[in-house]
Amino acid sequence: MEVLAKILGNSARVKIMRLFLLNRNKSFLAKEVAKRSRVSQDLARRELRMLSTVDFIKKKDAGQWFYNPAFKYGEEFENLLLSSDTLSKEAILKIFQKTGKIKLLIISGVFIKNHDSRVDLLLVGDQIKRNKIEESIRKIEAELGIELVYAIFDTKEFIYRLNMYDKLVRDILDYPHEVVLQAKELSTQVLKKV
Repeated sequence: MEVLAKILGNSARVKIMRLFLLNRNKSFLAKEVAKRSRVSQDLARRELRMLSTVDFIKKKDAGQWFYNPAFKYGEEFENLLLSSDTLSKEAILKIFQKTGKIKLLIISGVFIKNHDSRVDLLLVGDQIKRNKIEESIRKIEAELGIELVYAIFDTKEFIYRLNMYDKLVRDILDYPHEVVLQAKELSTQVLKKV
């Protein structure tokens, strides 16, 4: 019980744990953990030390941290931290509201627990502010603990690609996905053509 009490302490710890669980074959320096989790370096170092005391992570000679595959509660924490709905559709939509006139927002991949998806997020709209979208995506990545694969199109380009049976668009629409937002001009009938 002591291990569980130590581990479930704060949101920074949860973000850091997700980072390691979703990137099991990678190792990170403390500053990389801080950057990807969007926490201060001091907090990241403190959480890394604590997580190492319960054997959740190990440290290499080069100062890099990696997930410990022998961690006693690995499967349970994977189920708990990766299966929980961290971001609802409403929360995702709210994150992108001020990034332009979004006309279509589709989630796939990590959001619906489909690891075979080519893209995690598709955004279509006009007057898109790419820097704001990048910032929003970094926030989501910090929350989820994994880098997202995403595609951004303006409406005209998306419709052109849709009508040309573009492979990327087909891969998104023909495989499991969820529509978060869809404007009338991109009606379901238009999307079903693909």
